[in-house]
Formats: sequence, structure tokens, C-alpha cells
Amino acid sequence: MTLAEKILARASGRDRVVAGEFVVATVDLAMTHDIFAAQVFDHLVDAGITQVFDQEHTVVVMDHLVPPSTEAAAEQHKRIREHVAGFGIQNFYEAGNGICHQLLPERGHVWPGMLVVGTDSHTTTHGALGAASTGIGTSEMAYALATGTLWFRVPETIRFDLEGSLDEHVSWKDVVLWIAGRFGSDVAQYRSIEFAGPSASQVSVSSRLTICNMAVEMGAKFGMFAPDEVTAEYLAGLEHSGVVQGWQRRYAEKRVEADPDASYLAVHKVPLSEIGPQVALPHEVDHVVPVGEAAGTMIQQAFIGSCTNGRLEDLAAAAAVLKGRQVHPRVRLIVAPASRWIFQEALRQGVIQVLADAGASVLPAGCGPCFGGHGGLLAAGERCIGTHNRNFIGRMGSARAEIFLASPETVAASAVAGHIADPRELARTNTPPAAPTRGTREEDIVYATSHQG
Repeated sequence: MTLAEKILARASGRDRVVAGEFVVATVDLAMTHDIFAAQVFDHLVDAGITQVFDQEHTVVVMDHLVPPSTEAAAEQHKRIREHVAGFGIQNFYEAGNGICHQLLPERGHVWPGMLVVGTDSHTTTHGALGAASTGIGTSEMAYALATGTLWFRVPETIRFDLEGSLDEHVSWKDVVLWIAGRFGSDVAQYRSIEFAGPSASQVSVSSRLTICNMAVEMGAKFGMFAPDEVTAEYLAGLEHSGVVQGWQRRYAEKRVEADPDASYLAVHKVPLSEIGPQVALPHEVDHVVPVGEAAGTMIQQAFIGSCTNGRLEDLAAAAAVLKGRQVHPRVRLIVAPASRWIFQEALRQGVIQVLADAGASVLPAGCGPCFGGHGGLLAAGERCIGTHNRNFIGRMGSARAEIFLASPETVAASAVAGHIADPRELARTNTPPAAPTRGTREEDIVYATSHQG
């Protein structure tokens, strides 16, 4: 069996499952956040349900509307707090703690072999730790919280084998963008993705979170790395820090891995040494080109953060590019750490100081600009390059704005240049790249719903 098949077999009390089967599985962890939590608990109240299936395995996070920017958002937060108190939810993260997909691994809620559901499409993130983790809707979440179970169709699995090594100034965000661009946004529609191969051990947990986060942008039900020594070291660090308590230790010894004779729908090789910095052009995540093909496109905003690339590793990579440099006067650079702990650690290590000295505005830990909630909305005709996961029309404000996706280093280099720039060029010259070569006139800005840059 594949990783997904093994976890769903265990969760449904079966010795074996095969792709295409329907199973009723026991949920190990259920998470909901402030966009949908009030609605989920309203469903429970309307059904006369007064308690969740398992207090230890339920998590509620305030992260999208942080801090509330409208009266409606504040009222929604108030309702959620009332529900949390009424249901006695223990694992409640108040506004400012961070993004759900950072907090779950950071606070030790996710362990290998778990079946995790969340009311957010990017719940696939937690496959970085060897969990089968997926996003579900509000009515599904209400059912899961009431019963502790949910039905699943066992997905087929596609494997991407990572081979070789990354060049300098190329990140794992570039790799997952390259995969999306090469294979398309529907290559894994309701399928599981396994990221494996001889170079998988080179990928840090932080970068695994980035890659699995974006598995859903290829349609995946699950995106997973098999637990290995990298995973074990990360989990041991959580235990050493005292984060892990009680039930979480029951998962500490679980080691789930695909069988050598597992059946895959397809196996693709990913030649890491052939991949350079990538950019996803508006308005689709799989409209990806090498950075050189987008270089020179003028921008007005740059964003570093989100559940995709708001971790310490990402902030440090951006700071390394920005150190001793200044953000272009025409560009707004916005940084949103993925959690309060990351912000504090970045402060302690001097990363925040470098970002601030370069001209960045640092927002509270949370989702912020990524989904157009607040803190960095775009006006008509503006362009933003960011480290987040989606560049759809209207995602960050105006439907007549354009969003480009890239790695922290590429975003930082572009913020300095005032236009999309290759971080390798900045490193080579040690001076700001040349002035914008296109996109400087209003008539050069093209808005489209098809594959246009």
C-alpha cells in the first residue's frame, strides 16, 4: 500500500484498502479556523449537539481576520469565543498566536500516521510530518466533530521522486512551483501525492510544509513525505522543548511508510539541479515560468509570509538578500510571520531588524494579505509578488490587480529592484538590478482570465 492507503486502512480498522474504495475512517485531529468556526459550531448547536468527539483532538484557531479589520469580523470572533467556551474547547489559539498550518506542527498537534481534517484547503500542509491531512467543508467538519468519523474515497497516488541537489538561491518553493508548472493544476485531482526519492532527506521540515501546502494547488487530497530521520529530529525537538504532552506521545513511535511494491498511478522524476528560481504568473498557480521570463515586470508590492512561506527559514532567506539594501521607493514590502514564536525567534536572531532596516512593514502573525483579508490589499492596476500560494483574480483586492508567486529570495530581490528580479543576479552583482524594462506604462498592464502574464 501507499502512504495514504496505509493511513486510511488503519483509520478505518482495515488490514488493507485499495484506491477507489470508500471507507469510514476515524479522525485523529480536527481543526477549524475563524473563517468557518462560527458556522461549524452553529451546525452543532442546531443539531442539539453539546460536545465534540474528543477535546484533545479538536483545535480552533483565530488566524485569518487578525486583528479584526471590520465590525463584522469582530462580531464573528466574539461568536467563536462564545462557542469555544460553551463547548469547552481546550486547544484554542487566540488571535495573534499564528496561522493554523504553522501552529499545528509547531505546538505538537500533528504526528506521523495521523488522519487530519481542517476547514481550510491548505490542510494538506501537515503531510510534511507523514500525516494524511486534508481540507473539508463546514458540514463535514460538524459531522466529524460530532462523531469523530468521516467517509473518504481512497485516492490513487502519484509519486514525485526528488533527485540531485538545488543550486544556490533556489528554494523548495521554486521546486513545487516547477512541479505545478510542468504537470498542471489538476494532475493530482482527488489523488494523493508522495514526495520521495533519494534527495527527500535534504528537505527540512519547514520546506516540507511549504511543498505539502501547495499540493492542493495541483488538486491533491493529500500531499505527504514519509517520516524519516528529519521528521524524527523535528519531533524530538518538540518533546525536548516541552511542547508535547499526553496523547501526542502515543504517536511518537509511529513510522508509516509506503511498501516497496505499492501501486502508483504515476511516478515522476524531479531533476533538482535543472531547476532555477520560478515565478507563477497571473492568474493561475500552474502558469509558471523561469524568473528570467518575468524579469523586468514592474511591481508595487511584495509580500513575504502566509502558511506557505512565513516560517523562520523563509524570513531568514529574505533577510539575507535584503541585508545592507533598501526596498525600492516605489515598492511596499509587507512581512507577516506565520506565528508569534517565529516572530520572537526572528527578533532574537536579528532577522526582523534586517527586514525593518530594509524598509519592510511587519504585520502581526496571521494570514493577513494572502487571501485579501486586510493588511496589503491591491488597487486596480497594481502588481504584487508574494510567497503565498494563490494568485487568483481578486485574491488580494481588486480583480484588476495582478499577483505573481515566487520564493522568499526572489520576492526580496524584486522588492529591492522595483521589478521582478532573479536573486542570483543580485547576488552576483551585489548591486540593485537594472531599472524596469517593461510594464512601466499603464497600457502595458494586461488583465486576463487565461494564461497571460
